[in-house]
Amino acid sequence: MNQEAIYSIVIPAFNEEIIINETYVKLKKIMDSLNEEYELVFINDGSIDNTSSILKEICNKDKHVRLLDFSRNFGHQIAISAGIDHATGKAVVIIDADLQDPPEVIPQMIKKWKEGYEVIYGKRSKRKGETIFKKITAYLFYRLLKYLTNYEIPADTGDFRLIDYKVCNALRSISEKSRFMRGIISWIGFKQTFIEYVREERKAGESKYPLRKMIHFALDGITSFSYRPLRLATYIGLFLSAGAFLYFFYAVYQYFFNVRTVQGWTSTIAATVLFNGIILVMLGIIGEYVGRIYEETKDRPLYILREKVGFKE
Repeated sequence: MNQEAIYSIVIPAFNEEIIINETYVKLKKIMDSLNEEYELVFINDGSIDNTSSILKEICNKDKHVRLLDFSRNFGHQIAISAGIDHATGKAVVIIDADLQDPPEVIPQMIKKWKEGYEVIYGKRSKRKGETIFKKITAYLFYRLLKYLTNYEIPADTGDFRLIDYKVCNALRSISEKSRFMRGIISWIGFKQTFIEYVREERKAGESKYPLRKMIHFALDGITSFSYRPLRLATYIGLFLSAGAFLYFFYAVYQYFFNVRTVQGWTSTIAATVLFNGIILVMLGIIGEYVGRIYEETKDRPLYILREKVGFKE
């Protein structure tokens, strides 16, 4: 691969004023040490603190830094997509601004890229500073996703990865709105490998993925890459229909041949609650897919930029 290749580092940021300058300094030091051309593409995802103004100041003093400033918060996965859309490098590294994913791993990824790999993703061997609940749910999510989908989506990985320009071009051609980027990159294919690393504890600020966002993110991942929940709804519906049909014959038998049958509320209420609960769950699953179809049909742009700083016209 051409040694003169430009590396684009895509860094989504949301309310990271406390740490954003340290992130810039670390990334600059590492990329300068490579003695090759590079650019740092920051995406301000609608921050309501001083993240945007800090990044503008950095852009004005460093020709390697670019800024995409969103008109509002469009979400982490959309911010990554915007960075990829505007990256000019032959190799693009995606890394969050919170420094939980260590920038020191980037040179190792570049080495693998030069060996011919087109996707090099970071695999977490250890996750520092995370609650037991988050570790367990993350473990279960990736195993469930692997079971439900027909594509090999690596477990224990995030969005921290290096992708070749061919992968970037493929990503730019994909227009779906509900984005699960690590799944899409796995679906695209190409020659992939991984590098293990220890994910550090967040140094400042708070997590941008509370439980509500984690659930939404998990639903995006599952519904974007699997229709098995819909098939499960079909199977459960058939099973319940068969059970109800058999119970009908049982009720008729009891009515005509068992004169001591006592009509009770308990079994009736229990059966009603159970069946109605299952029906509502199935409708909820169908609703998730219908909602995503609705989002796609609106055909709105993925994001809207307030301004671009540091890019060549």
